[in-house]
Amino acid sequence: MGQARILAMHPDDNVALCLDPVAAGDALAGGVIAAETVPSGHKIALRPIAPGEAVRKYGQVIGLASAAIAPGAHVHVHNVSAEVGGMRSAAGSAPVPALPARRATFRGYRRASGKVGTRNYIGILTSVNCSANVARAIAAAFPDAMFHDGGAVDGVVALTHTTGCGMTPASEGTANLERTLQGYCAHPNFAAVLVVGLGCEMMQIAGFADAAEAARQSVTLRTLTIQDEGGTRAAIEAGRAMVRELIAEASTCQREEVSAEHLVLGLQCGGSDGWSGVTANPALGRAADLLVAAGGTVILSETPEIWGAEQLLFARAETPAVRAALQERLDWWADYVARNGAELNNNPSPGNIAGGLTTILEKSLGAVAKSGSSPLRGVYRYGEPIDRRGFVFMDSPGYDPCSATGQMAAGANILAFTTGRGSVFGSKPAPCIKLASNRALAERMAEDMDIDCSPVLDGVSLDAMGAAIFDLLLRTASGEKSKSEDLGLGDLEFVPWQMGAVM
Repeated sequence: MGQARILAMHPDDNVALCLDPVAAGDALAGGVIAAETVPSGHKIALRPIAPGEAVRKYGQVIGLASAAIAPGAHVHVHNVSAEVGGMRSAAGSAPVPALPARRATFRGYRRASGKVGTRNYIGILTSVNCSANVARAIAAAFPDAMFHDGGAVDGVVALTHTTGCGMTPASEGTANLERTLQGYCAHPNFAAVLVVGLGCEMMQIAGFADAAEAARQSVTLRTLTIQDEGGTRAAIEAGRAMVRELIAEASTCQREEVSAEHLVLGLQCGGSDGWSGVTANPALGRAADLLVAAGGTVILSETPEIWGAEQLLFARAETPAVRAALQERLDWWADYVARNGAELNNNPSPGNIAGGLTTILEKSLGAVAKSGSSPLRGVYRYGEPIDRRGFVFMDSPGYDPCSATGQMAAGANILAFTTGRGSVFGSKPAPCIKLASNRALAERMAEDMDIDCSPVLDGVSLDAMGAAIFDLLLRTASGEKSKSEDLGLGDLEFVPWQMGAVM
């Protein structure tokens, strides 16, 4: 019989994670004999689990046995249901004391608003999809190759979207888009922003660009209306002339050493697997706690992917009002998905399942781990400006580009993205580092992964891995390019949350 390693995450667990592929008949820790083949990253039963009994991982309920499960059996979608009723709410979590304050710095761009940028882009935004072609044509005159000489300007990026008209004026969808565009106009990673509109659209430039300028008193903001300029060709030439002036102004910006309290980190995960909640996510959580201890801000989002683990966040709420605000967002989502014929209690994606995740509860428990253990200090709507430091939550869909867009609109000037199956996500204007949960992924997609978190499985502590991630965040914030930046990614990942009727 062969030998294989398994890992129980908590003393109360009745399943363990297979660190290696398990063959039928293998003798495992605790006297368990494998009853069948179990892939690495999947779960194996440590003791008998009766039908209807809770399946526990991380010390939490991840589902109910839908059939009798024998010791050594593969535990997955064929014998586990996510229908747990109120059982999951009984699983609590004691608040963890905050880490002592620490000093950390990075080299960033101070803005007149008091915020600090980690990059120095010229942004071209659109009020409506009708101006997207003009915006991209303006940016095309300033390819990335122009900015590879080590100068202060990182590039010119056109961020276009598919809406801005045909919307209900007083609606959640319109409010989301307004907050998103206002947030990007004020983003500290932009030295200057040019907003391009058609002229007759519902989302008028004056409705968000002027308000953003008055509120931030920061980087240069210019506007351009295609109909006023005389059409496509004239607008493109006028826009290119404006951008040339903005580049000249932005070229005088210089990095300086600043406190890490100016870092606002957006947390993302996608393409998760059975390793994500064991390596990459908790390691990122350690880094998140280090940033909070240094006075910085950490944003957790993807509301549908905390369902089933919300009790862990409730326990960390700094005040009853914060807890109530998070509950209100969860209640809103329950109503929202019901109106659209969906449900929050769904299985993970096919890729998640192939990677060993069985229920949304298991996925959510792993996803929340990337937020660390700091107190939850605030709950914000999508794209709403973050106005306090520490660990906060911003409501968003679980769709990664849409969620990340909202985080950047809210002020995130750097992102960290964990993945187990693989991701090619990149973002502008905020750089994004990607964390691989397992060695096979880190080696297979080496050009996309910034850091391999699999050494945690070989004895490296989560604290040590978290410190390595924190160091990489500081270096990236100071100008070191992420893998996605080396690949030139980030122009097409601007995805504001669109909801409501299109008319």
